[in-house]
Amino acid sequence: MTYPNWFARIGISDAEARARVQETFNTIFFDPEEKFYHDVDADSGCMEDTGNIDARTEGMSYGMMMAVQMDRQDLFDKLWCFAKRYMHHETGKYEGYFAWSVQLDGTHNAEGPAPDGEEYFAMALFMAAARWGDGKGIYNYTAQGQDILRHCVHQHEMVEGGDPMWDGQNHFIKFVPETPYSDPSYHLPHFYELFALKADEGDRPFWKAAAQASREYLVFSAHPETGMSPEYAEYDGTPRLMFGKPYAYYSDAYRVVMNIALNHLWFGGSKELAAIATRLQNFFHGIAEADYAAYDLDGTAHDEPAMHPVAITAVLGAASIASESPYADEYLRNFWNTPMRKGKRRYYDNCLYFFCLLMLAGEYKLYI
Repeated sequence: MTYPNWFARIGISDAEARARVQETFNTIFFDPEEKFYHDVDADSGCMEDTGNIDARTEGMSYGMMMAVQMDRQDLFDKLWCFAKRYMHHETGKYEGYFAWSVQLDGTHNAEGPAPDGEEYFAMALFMAAARWGDGKGIYNYTAQGQDILRHCVHQHEMVEGGDPMWDGQNHFIKFVPETPYSDPSYHLPHFYELFALKADEGDRPFWKAAAQASREYLVFSAHPETGMSPEYAEYDGTPRLMFGKPYAYYSDAYRVVMNIALNHLWFGGSKELAAIATRLQNFFHGIAEADYAAYDLDGTAHDEPAMHPVAITAVLGAASIASESPYADEYLRNFWNTPMRKGKRRYYDNCLYFFCLLMLAGEYKLYI
């Protein structure tokens, strides 16, 4: 598999692109002022959501993926140790799952899991096994990843009162295990392709079917003109407005086109998925980052600014991997010229910034 430097289209050399990736990684993990990785114990560390002052399975698993891509097993193992020590449930209906939010000392803020954390944990663990080999105990990465996926599919069979994270009939990932609806940004068909190779043998057909189902879901849940996807959606793709938000295109939803881009990079994508990226770039063309807002899926803007404008700029840049928009190179240039976010809300923006930069630089690789 080849991993092109997409920034070459705007005159950025491979060396320049790699240097930006390393600089961004160093900022996230080591910069005294701007990092959001922290050592906690001698053998564990966490990623802080700087807007909420907690550690989330989202960020922990993101950090593990960053570490495996950058060949930093030391950081990977510290993050995984924290997740297993402070977030993993050993008993109860969530046994085998991870509490989605804890304080920076590991005290639980909530007990329930968020399925996007579990799927990123599993993917990062399988990649770690491919890159570094399996160790012992919690560092037997393959066994740990398989255990996570086993619970995700069979929790109702394994644990009294438990609910699986995927719907057994339509193969859609749920927003949380107890709910019969989804979050389009949780749909990662490019991950499920690897799960279909690495999960328990009996579950591999399930994951292959999930990959196809998620690609279809991403298409029918996106708006046919703007390419916008809802933050939360019913199984039929209808937007589900939650948490008091009267708008559908907001923070979680930004990740959808980033996921489409990575699926396109690793597995070739499809015309239908590429069309989503094209429509989204066409919609946002001419809108300045300072003017990004919360939107209805048809593009109607609300009187609510985007909480994560740098994240939007980043994912629009990544969309150029799949997009056929005449503005694709303009979005690459815009992203390249955009600095990382600073301040309280930097965590989410800069996580997406790093992943988009990584794939555009040709450095987001599939280790199998």
